[in-house]
Amino acid sequence: MSVKHAISRGLELGRSFLQIGLLKSGGRVAAKLRADRFRVGQSVRTVQPQAFLPSRYRYYRTSLTGLAAQLQSAGFRRRWTGGSPRNRAVFLAFGLGVGLIEQQLEEDRRSAATCQEIQAVFKKKRFQSTLRPFASGFKLEDYIIGNQIGKGSNAAVYAAAAQFARPKEPERDSSLLELRVNEEDLQTVRSPACCSLKSFPLAIKMLWNFGAGSSSEAILKSMSQELVPCGPLALKQEKEQITLDGHFGVLPKRVSAHPNVIRVYRAFTADVPLLPGAWEEYPDVLPARLNPTGLGDNRTLFLVMKNYPCTLRQYLQVSTPSRWQGSLMVLQLLEGVDHLCRQGVAHRDLKSDNILLEFDSDGCPRLVITDFGCCLAQIDSSLQLPFNSMWVCRGGNASLMAPEVATAAPGPGVVIDYSKTDAWAVGAISYEIFGQHNPFYRAMGLQSTTYQEKQLPPLPACVPAGVQLVISLLLRRNPNKRPSARIAANMLHLSLWGRRALASQDSVSMRKLADWLLCQSAVVLLQGCSGPSGNRVEAELQRSFLSNLELEDLRAAVGFLLYGRDQSRVFMTFA
Repeated sequence: MSVKHAISRGLELGRSFLQIGLLKSGGRVAAKLRADRFRVGQSVRTVQPQAFLPSRYRYYRTSLTGLAAQLQSAGFRRRWTGGSPRNRAVFLAFGLGVGLIEQQLEEDRRSAATCQEIQAVFKKKRFQSTLRPFASGFKLEDYIIGNQIGKGSNAAVYAAAAQFARPKEPERDSSLLELRVNEEDLQTVRSPACCSLKSFPLAIKMLWNFGAGSSSEAILKSMSQELVPCGPLALKQEKEQITLDGHFGVLPKRVSAHPNVIRVYRAFTADVPLLPGAWEEYPDVLPARLNPTGLGDNRTLFLVMKNYPCTLRQYLQVSTPSRWQGSLMVLQLLEGVDHLCRQGVAHRDLKSDNILLEFDSDGCPRLVITDFGCCLAQIDSSLQLPFNSMWVCRGGNASLMAPEVATAAPGPGVVIDYSKTDAWAVGAISYEIFGQHNPFYRAMGLQSTTYQEKQLPPLPACVPAGVQLVISLLLRRNPNKRPSARIAANMLHLSLWGRRALASQDSVSMRKLADWLLCQSAVVLLQGCSGPSGNRVEAELQRSFLSNLELEDLRAAVGFLLYGRDQSRVFMTFA
């Protein structure tokens, strides 16, 4: 806004008093100004963002028009009762200030409206699973079981294929029965003994059952956390009626589909079979009918999912992603964590073994968060857990337990906030993605209970400055100074694709940022209409960003980036 325009606005505010009348009381003047002179349109009623002003100007943001009327009335009276030149200067300065603040408010309203419109467009284009609907698959006999492809502390995972839907000829598009994978990369991460993904496109996870009983109701209630990523048709209709009382209360609606979160296609209970490798790998968890010394119950829970080539840990053991791919991998984890947080779920066991990996058509790794056995799922989405006893489970992986969780001491009224704990774990896993040892894993490594931020090892010099800034912020000890997964993801989006919008050295124009958002929206919509290119990792990330677009989160991300730039004076660039 030019000085000339600001002066004109100040004079206009002064003339308003003459138009309203000199004999009206100050209260009526203020009311008239609020009703007539400062009304900017219907959008004020529907979109009311906070102004882009420091907190010390909060009164201006909340009661700008009322304050303007009061001060103008006082200034006007002083003008006609012999006010000094300094008072008249104050009056003019106030007019200038009101013009500037109102201009900023109007710009904020336009930016907020732009964000809401973009969000509305992309929320209608939510991620859709590639699973084709089918009515069968609720019995173990419906599947052909292959070799064991994984085993954890509470389950074994086997390759599988659906007997009821085996095609005679493979189809071109990706579906439940065919996965598009990078065969060259798969040969380096899959052992020769593993079943091929083309023949066994599914994976069946068999949970260990110790003491939950053998009734379906008891099993579903005891293992309800594993059902969080289930699809809407995963359970039989009669099983859907069972109240799913997990360890932390009644579970909310299960999380919706997301490209970076595992999807469970089928969930059912069945008798524990003697699968390949059972005697060698887990004899103690078998029921007594299969192993006289076994401790397991006769029935357990089975989950049917997509079969992925490898885990993130297996991939990183044999491959080193480029810095661009590494940045996209970190961003995918943040998008997945944000999706869970928005729906009231904290994973609480995030590690490279619990992240699956496949490849898009360009060979870029696509990451998927899996294994929800330790998750915290709440109906109120607060992600706050009362910690009144040491018997309360705080999560799975102690090494990657955020400082606010690891240092919590049980007691009356103690509550652990899990809203940013998974984001902290993403920061630690990022070291592995960029070829470093996880600083919290080594025998002589850091402890989340005692480490200081200055003790964190430096990332490789090839890691972009914007990514390094995000990782360092995610690993802050104080959760109040740590960005949420959404804000951290926004920072990476702006660093990767919004360099021109952030080109200013000292500040960022919200108008310029809104223009960039509109351009990005057009590009992503065109990519979605162009066929396979819309299924690439980059396109999925951009759609996720735009569907979750909120002005305050975007502004916070810009603030963090400007803070980091002021600290290092190095702007985020990619060759």
